[in-house]
Amino acid sequence: MALTTDDLKNQINMGTDGGDAIDAAVLPTVLAAATRHVENFIGYALDDSEKLPEGAPADLEHAVLMIAAHWYEERETVLVGVSGQEIPFGASQILGEYREYSYGG
Repeated sequence: MALTTDDLKNQINMGTDGGDAIDAAVLPTVLAAATRHVENFIGYALDDSEKLPEGAPADLEHAVLMIAAHWYEERETVLVGVSGQEIPFGASQILGEYREYSYGG
């Protein structure tokens, strides 16, 4: 998987020349955390050539960027006074298509 902080900057409409020192520190961390979260959720690494012989598909990369952008924008654990709803066909639905399930055994 070859997502970069520039990809994330584009996702959050920052532009590749935008940001400051805080963004320079936060963006790579958020992108790495989102990548790890997706890998843990689906049960394998995004660079696993057995599971993804052609590399990570665009929808999985998009899910990583969606999660990373959300985590960048919402850095706190609680939102107060905000009403929200998960976007249909968002990251959870994309990841569900790739998740490996195992049952006791």
